[in-house]
Amino acid sequence: MRIGFYSKLAWEGIRKNIKMYFPYFLTGSVMVMMFYILSFLTESPAILNMRGGDILSTVLPLGCGVIAVFSVIFLFYTNSFLIRFRYREFGLYNVLGMDKKNINKIMIWDSFYASVITIVSGIAAGIVFSKAAELVLINLVKADITYELSIGISSLGNTVLIYILINLLLLINSIVRVRHLKPLELMQSSKAGEKAPRGNWVFAVIGLILLGIAYVISVTIKEPLTALSTFFVAVLIVIVGTYMLFIAGSVAFCLLLRKNKNYYYRPNHFVSVSSMVYRMKRNGAGLASICILLTMVLVIISFTASLYFGEGNAEKTRYPDGVNINVTFDSIDGIKEENIETIRSAIIQNVDKYDCPAIDIEGIRTCEIPGMITDDGITVNSQGINDLSVTSYNHLGYLCIISLDDYNHKMNKSEVLGDDECLIYCNRLSFKWDTFTMEYGTPYRVRKMLTKFIDDGEANSLVMPTVYLVVKDVDAFIRPVENMKNSFGESMMMYDWRCGFDMDTAEHEVSVSKDIYNDIHNTLMDKCDIYSLSVESREANRASFFELYGSLFFLGIVLSIVFLFAAVLIIYYKQLSEGYEDQSRFEIMQKVGMTKRDIRKSINSQLLTVFFMPLVMAGVHLGFAFPFLWRMLIMFGLNNMWFIAMVMIICFAVFGLFYAVVYKITSNSYYSIVSGL
Repeated sequence: MRIGFYSKLAWEGIRKNIKMYFPYFLTGSVMVMMFYILSFLTESPAILNMRGGDILSTVLPLGCGVIAVFSVIFLFYTNSFLIRFRYREFGLYNVLGMDKKNINKIMIWDSFYASVITIVSGIAAGIVFSKAAELVLINLVKADITYELSIGISSLGNTVLIYILINLLLLINSIVRVRHLKPLELMQSSKAGEKAPRGNWVFAVIGLILLGIAYVISVTIKEPLTALSTFFVAVLIVIVGTYMLFIAGSVAFCLLLRKNKNYYYRPNHFVSVSSMVYRMKRNGAGLASICILLTMVLVIISFTASLYFGEGNAEKTRYPDGVNINVTFDSIDGIKEENIETIRSAIIQNVDKYDCPAIDIEGIRTCEIPGMITDDGITVNSQGINDLSVTSYNHLGYLCIISLDDYNHKMNKSEVLGDDECLIYCNRLSFKWDTFTMEYGTPYRVRKMLTKFIDDGEANSLVMPTVYLVVKDVDAFIRPVENMKNSFGESMMMYDWRCGFDMDTAEHEVSVSKDIYNDIHNTLMDKCDIYSLSVESREANRASFFELYGSLFFLGIVLSIVFLFAAVLIIYYKQLSEGYEDQSRFEIMQKVGMTKRDIRKSINSQLLTVFFMPLVMAGVHLGFAFPFLWRMLIMFGLNNMWFIAMVMIICFAVFGLFYAVVYKITSNSYYSIVSGL
């Protein structure tokens, strides 16, 4: 046979089954387009050359990797629908004399057409929309917009190569699947449904237990570091539990409905429940996939939207004042009054240039040391930390010691402490014991757990928790470990003086920050051992927040679009494949008196009974994921719980409406098939 013969057969197969192929082509093109756009933005000169381009060039490739991996998983999943739908056609070719090699040639051409259509259309759409995506991203990060058009040559090559390889893997998988089927199996497999399964209560209960474990983990976690380290474990548990619950539990649920005679023996329930029980094993897996995709969309967009729209809260948390000064010394002599007075003079001289109102530059002195926060204190020697178990590293943090005089002055308090007493405030950590002990030191009785403390942008920017300890005599408290060295021979104890103030305009804060930094650096660098010097203004660093949070929000939007297309395609294929399976059943029911109105009621019953379960379960997953997300957002400086909750509720409401509209549209396709329209 001539080569053109196989290409024509393949093209005719696609053309006749365009209702099945078109959404597959559309989704494949969208994935190619999104991959190209993210790859293009990674190498875009407008992105790389703007301030914060290094952040974007780090974040965007992560999205490329996620889309590539997801494309493999999802296209394999949806390609199985197409191949299964064409089994009967391939079986007919086999009966008419074609062997498996001839059928393979048809599938090769079929794969060629699919690859060309999806890659070419995806690349074309990517080139068209890449500039729009670039403008959206630049607008989100508040950078300067350019209008130069360009094509990413390397991005183009990488996109084509990756999706050719993916389509090659799909072809190999299709050939292997068809090779192991006999002609009769090919002829009957497209119509073969699942045997009516039994409700596997054991699997359903295990699924509920797994979900319960994940929910308990989320609700009981208190520290952000613990949430970060256990998040992906909980996600895996939720995925496994969801699949087990939908596959086994949905069957059991339908069997319970069938046993309910008042519900089951009604025209609009009888057919839908019977057909769902018949094929629920495969149906359950599809519903679980939809649920997981919807959950991914809701979590990603809720997290990134909270970051972006809560930028002001995070910025205020990181930079409590318009100008924030932090000088770190190697020894306690650095924070003596002589050096502090020199710093104050530099600040006053530079602030006076702008004729601003009087500012409070009293500042506060702290001694900080990293270590392991234990049940009753802190372990600071490196050997002691290494001896602890890996799970204990969630309590790795900083101890910040402050004198009682500085605390009372800064907080306008009049607390009184004995020589062996302390006040404690914990940031991102719970401490509930009656005493606190510095390693090699004596126990200090905890007189009070403070509920409010000095705003500390440095501590808020750290992933690790911080314990603030207020004592009467700082020198006596730190004496046991003040000369301790780390593995690099450096002192483990750092001595800080920090100060913050606001000025009348943001522009003045930016200018005075630079002047203060230069004066302090030139005055003190040769006079004493300064470990680090930081003079930051909130206004100067505002752009960095938009760069990071804007790029994450943009990435969240892109990934959400990809996952939504995947969910919509699964819903569409489920409606079509189940419509063809149910067509003969509804024909019989119409012959015995079932009207088209009854068919519509039955379809609506099926929709309300089962297919809104993924959305409801996704909402439950999102609700229990809230503690996880909130504690991880705290590490980004966003601690407004009600704002985060409101963002999640809005996201769920919007996607719930979208899901209802999409399912209504696809259910019309199902109705037209089963009713013979």
